[in-house]
This record gives sequence, C-alpha cells and structure tokens, in this order.
Amino acid sequence: MRTLCASTLIGEFFVIGFAGLVAMQTSGHSTATVWTVSGVAMLLCVLLCGVLNRPGGVQLGWVLQAALIASGFVVGTMFFLGAVFAALWWASVHFGRKIDEAKARWAAQAEEGPQPGAA
Repeated sequence: MRTLCASTLIGEFFVIGFAGLVAMQTSGHSTATVWTVSGVAMLLCVLLCGVLNRPGGVQLGWVLQAALIASGFVVGTMFFLGAVFAALWWASVHFGRKIDEAKARWAAQAEEGPQPGAA
C-alpha cells in the first residue's frame, strides 16, 4: 500500500506546484500567500509519504485530499483534479491493502514449504 499511496502523493506534489503557478497569476492573493500555502501542502505530501505505515497516516492523506478539492475555490480546475486524486488515493489504499494481504499469504505459504503431493 505504501508504494501506491506514495506515488499518488508525489503526483499531487507536482499538481499542487503547478496549481500554485496558476493561482499566482489568476487569484487575487499575494504571491507570498500562494506560495506559503502551496509550499506547506507540497511539504505535507512529501512528509506524508514517510508516515503512511503509522497510525493515522492514511487518514491524514484523506485530509490532504479534502484540502486539495477545497483548493478549487482558488483555482477552479482543482475541483476536478482534487476529485481525480481523491479517487486515486482511494484506489491506492484499497488495492494496496489487497496487494499487502496477498504478499502476506504468499510469504506464509513460502514459510510452510511445499505442500505434500505438489509437483
């Protein structure tokens, strides 16, 4: 799960950076404000990659997804991109957990050794 979720977060890192460039030109906010908010969000994306396996890591990711969707009030396109990344986040968590469960089953089977009667 960690790999899929971290990939999604790194993609968001770049989208937030590009959205900051757009917001700097189109919003009525100062450049310092736009880059402070964008910079904090980008930093959170990177830091969140490191805490995904800890309790609350995935929930923090959901908070970041909600914030990304809410950034659509500043840059309208972010409503769509935020929803896309929220769907990617859900898929990363959902299918990442399934992959982790399958890996654990395969590891347990490997530890047990070959089954009697198996070729």
